[in-house]
Parts: sequence; C-alpha cells; structure tokens
Amino acid sequence: MNISRAYFDAIDKVAKQPIPAKVMERARQSLLDYLAVTCAGAHFQSGKMERYFSFAEPEAGAFKAIGTGKSLALKEAVFLNGLNAHALDYDDGTNSGIIHLGSPIFSLLIPLSQRYSKSVEQILQAAVIGYEASYTMAVSIQPKHKALGFHATGTCGMLGATLAAAYMLGLTDEERFQAFAAACVSASGMLKVLDDGSELKPYNVAKTALLSLTSLQLAKAGFNGHEDPLGGYRGFLKMMAGDENVAIKPTLLNGTYAIMKSYTKPYASCRYTHPPVEAAIHLRNQYSITPEQVLGIKVETYDLAVSGHDHQEVKGAYSAKMSTPYSTAVALAYGKAGLQEFEDDVLESESIKELSKKVQVVSDEELSRIFPEKQSAILTVTTSSGSYSERVDFPKGEPENPFTEAEFLERYESLMSYGGVKEEVFKCIYELTGNADTKVADLVSKL
Repeated sequence: MNISRAYFDAIDKVAKQPIPAKVMERARQSLLDYLAVTCAGAHFQSGKMERYFSFAEPEAGAFKAIGTGKSLALKEAVFLNGLNAHALDYDDGTNSGIIHLGSPIFSLLIPLSQRYSKSVEQILQAAVIGYEASYTMAVSIQPKHKALGFHATGTCGMLGATLAAAYMLGLTDEERFQAFAAACVSASGMLKVLDDGSELKPYNVAKTALLSLTSLQLAKAGFNGHEDPLGGYRGFLKMMAGDENVAIKPTLLNGTYAIMKSYTKPYASCRYTHPPVEAAIHLRNQYSITPEQVLGIKVETYDLAVSGHDHQEVKGAYSAKMSTPYSTAVALAYGKAGLQEFEDDVLESESIKELSKKVQVVSDEELSRIFPEKQSAILTVTTSSGSYSERVDFPKGEPENPFTEAEFLERYESLMSYGGVKEEVFKCIYELTGNADTKVADLVSKL
C-alpha cells in the first residue's frame, strides 16, 4: 500500500469540495491574527532584525517582510515572515496535534500571493487546505513525535505549507505530489530549541516556510521524489514517529475542518501554560490574592505540559514564555499575561522571581489520560489566609471556549498597536479582508 498516495488523495478530496462560509470566516480571522502577531513579533525582536539586515544585506525586492517595513526578494520575505510570526509564541495552533498551524503556511502564502496576484479568497482557500494537511499528519504521529524530540510545526508544517501553496498556484496533480515528496525530505524541526534559554524556536517556522518554497521550486523544475516518501523503513513516518506502520488519521477528523480546531491565544506564553495562567487570574480576581500573601502554588496538569515547562528560573523572554512557574506568577501578580509581562522590566523583577520559585508543576495521571480531549490544569494557591483552587479544562481561545468577535478585535488591535502599526492602517486591513476580491498585495502594501 502506498501510504503517501492515500494521504495525498485524502487531502485532494478536501481541496475539491466547497468550503463552508463559517470555515472561510475562521480562515479570515486566522489571516488577520497572523498579520497582527507577525507585526508584533517583528517589533519584539527589532534589535535582532537590525543586526540581521546589517550582516546579511538582503536583496531588495517586491515582497513585504511583514512588520519590518522592508520589501525584499521572495526567499528573504518568506524566511523573515516565518521568523517574526513565531517570535512571540503567540500564533495559533492545536493541542491535539501539538503544532502551530498558521505561521508557516501564511508566511509562504502571502509573498506568493503578491507575486501571482492572488485574492483574499484564494489565499484563505489555500490556507484551509494547508491547515488540514498539517494537522492530519501531526495528530497521526503525536505524541510519539514530540517524545522523539521533534517540533511538529517544522515537520508537519512543512507538508501543510507546501500543499497549500501548490493548490493556490494551480500546480498539476503530479507537480503537487513531487512538491510534497520534496517537502517530506526537507521536513525538520528540533524541540531542543525550547531548552536553556535558546531563542531559535522561531527559526523552525522560518526555515519551514523557506524550504516549502524550495520544494515547490524543485517540483516545477521537474525533480522527482520517492513514490512513497511517507512509507517504508526509512520514510517520513519511520523517521518522525519511529514506526513505518502509523495509521494516518482521516481528514476532517470528528467532522470538522482542522482550522476550526485551532486555538487563538489570549496569553503571550506557551499554550501548555494557559490553563494555570487562566486559573491564576480568576483566583486573584475572586479572592484579591496578592503575591505577598502567597506561601506556595501547585500546578497539576497533564504530563506533556510538565517537562520543559516546569523551570522556575528563566533566561530571557523566550525561556519565560515556556515556563509555567513564571507565566503563572505574572498572572497572579498582575492579573494578566500579555506582551508586557514578558518584557525585561518584569523579567528582572525580584518579586516575580521569588513568586516563580513558589510554583511547583506536577503531572497528574487523570489529567494526562484525558489529554488532548481536554487541556486541563488544577491550580492550588496556598496563602496566609487560606488555600484556593480552580480547575481549567478549556482555556480561553480553544474552540470550546472561543473569543467573541469583540475579544478577537481587541487582541488584533492590541497586537497591531504593539507592532507600531497606525490605527487607520490596521482598521483598513481588517475591513479589506472582508472583501473576497481584495488582492493580497494591496492588503500587505499598507504594512
């Protein structure tokens, strides 16, 4: 049996059926969120961007590197879009696939849409396909994939970004398959980027978007890949999950599109930290808890949310975003965990450091059993005046607990403002995405 052809045909079947209006609206929201997160990410690492431009001297071109104010050559724009889209770890994703979905896909689709004069409707249709391809593979090989040290955004995201672009550009069936085969060869992503204060997690997204572009170029040039790149003893599945006989999950799993399964983050930290962060905010507000009262904090959660996320000492903003103790501490201290709570003045706060040291993160057998159906945590805060607990199963932004339109708009405007985008510009972009015929080039020209 050719596993690759079966997967490829399943994605093609999704691509050829009409996309419901509510799914397209969610895709529009995903595009807006991507643009806002990327602008904010470019601002967040503006110092690094300045040094990058100084050393690399990237070639000028016609393609927007979102949030940088620069128009560059195609490959540079694709790469930097990915680097800035994931800089804040604020982009969308799914817990069941353990993958960020939109950042590699839109990082590639937007420059290609500029080059080939694609409309908002066309980029959204392609994104829906890409989300489905990335998610279907990720949910099939997780959690073994993560346990082996792979970052699914870089591996499975490669397949989704490549196929999304291939459909948007109208590649033939054979060209699409050969691009997919090249993407299987290119796919990589190391979770070691989470450890020891590393700042390279966004690089996984950047190189994924860039290598997806290269996969398309190889296919158009006529390079042929293996007839079954997923299968066999040294195929994608064996490499990424340790088992060549992995059963690929059906597309439209449980009757919904992958893009409808994606979360939008209300807090500027790793999604694994969100249940205790949300519980901390609720307890603080309900019981008027202050850091000075706190004697100890216990976070009980599923096992995948413990290792790599239980460090009490942080080494910069990237490390803080991965830390449940730090994220929970700022949520309890400030009643929020937004962009400002991960900036240097808060990172260096002695009171936050002391509060973080009081947070213990432990694995709970029952919460581990019900993951990923529920992404749960139980937070217990012991204070000088008593002990308070709250359990969160579906933190804000999950499909089961979605943003209202007003909440999404507030997040969008806040991120755009943080990224230095003028109000009249981001409001115009918001309106333009509501017109299916708007050219993507006209949209991003305003950034």
